[in-house]
Amino acid sequence: MKRRALPALAFICAAALSATACSDPTAGDSGSSSDSGGKQTKVDPNARLDGVKLTMWTAQNTINAPKQVIDAFEKATGAKVEAQAIPDPYEQNVPTKLASGDKPDLMFWQPSISTLPFIQPKQNLLTLDGEEWESKLGDTEKSLGMIDGKRYAAIVTSPSMLGVYYNKDVFKKAGLTEKDFPKSYDELLALGSTITDKTDAAGFYEAGGDKWPLQWQTQVQLTDLDKQWWADLNRNKEKWTDPVVVDAIKKYKEKLLDAGLAQKNYKTGTFTGQADSLWKGESGMVLNVTSFQSQLQAKYSTAEIDKRIGWFPIANSSATGMYSPDQTNGVVAFKTGDEKRQNAARQFMAFWLGPDYPDYIKAMKIPSVQPSVPTPDGLPQASKDQVAALPTAIGVFQAKAIVAPDTHLYLADMLYGKKSPQQVAQAIQDQFAQVAKAQGATGF
Repeated sequence: MKRRALPALAFICAAALSATACSDPTAGDSGSSSDSGGKQTKVDPNARLDGVKLTMWTAQNTINAPKQVIDAFEKATGAKVEAQAIPDPYEQNVPTKLASGDKPDLMFWQPSISTLPFIQPKQNLLTLDGEEWESKLGDTEKSLGMIDGKRYAAIVTSPSMLGVYYNKDVFKKAGLTEKDFPKSYDELLALGSTITDKTDAAGFYEAGGDKWPLQWQTQVQLTDLDKQWWADLNRNKEKWTDPVVVDAIKKYKEKLLDAGLAQKNYKTGTFTGQADSLWKGESGMVLNVTSFQSQLQAKYSTAEIDKRIGWFPIANSSATGMYSPDQTNGVVAFKTGDEKRQNAARQFMAFWLGPDYPDYIKAMKIPSVQPSVPTPDGLPQASKDQVAALPTAIGVFQAKAIVAPDTHLYLADMLYGKKSPQQVAQAIQDQFAQVAKAQGATGF
């Protein structure tokens, strides 16, 4: 998951987007017959589109992610699709370009309730309710891409899974087996203590230098909060300063960091350093999302990974995984005013999630979002375990809160001695309320 500079986005939303934008995150529905929702007419994914040219915005590091489907679509239909990389930070620069009047036909965008509002879906996007591919999605994927009961994003890849990657050799040295996999966060900490006590490895590797992975240890502890708590948070009836949040931050600090369960350089550790440390057995466990595994798959074969690295799910009080949406999960289509291009954009998504989908996931070596389309062979066992855990996974707060605060930045301040756990929670709440108010959210 990529981190976002939300205060800057709040400023963009308040000052730069079109006049109707920020008073209501879903304001401005133009309601034409081709894009106003309802049951869509059936799309022929292979229909000829000679002479039609589409543009698709992507982040710089995902410019090649749609290459397979673009090539196949162009060959099948005669259309041309140009992928255009938007400079980083993607989530900041996209709203700025939209505010200037520039629009693509298609775009990768994180399909969560905390991120979709920043591009004003009702004003800017085609609604995709009733598309043929929608019913083929798995239950978790069906929950993404929705705002106020309407679908604004096609889900083309599974959300990242948050869980624990572990070094099998370190576990063996510590006398640990699969029977010792934890069923709660407290048991996870106990596992880290066992590794630290019985081996030369650190129990965990924490990336205080890159900061963004710091959020996960706290996120796991918030999984017992029910739907009502999150609904009340989104209406300003609950706050991030709730004792359950403060206690989670405090436990991370006192029971993991201060207790010596992380590597010695945890304040300056990096994302790439996590992978190297776990691979070498210098640390026993890493709590992170699927992008961590992508690092390993870029360097090592499936057989090498299976021999050395394993994965298990964890939540606060159960052995349950967590899912985390990212910007390559969702594809949105814009209202451009050109009905021919709009229909072609719909056709592109129908092709992607229709006849091309088995080839796409095979080329990308990723799990399938459609239960009827088997996940390709040759994936590491850790990836297969994540696929198995996805149907019962719990969403991270980016999938539950209307705003995703930069929790990692405030946790980094705590690591550096600049904030107490209570001050971290207050900073999270202040930012959450600021951005929610800028969005015009009810209760703020």
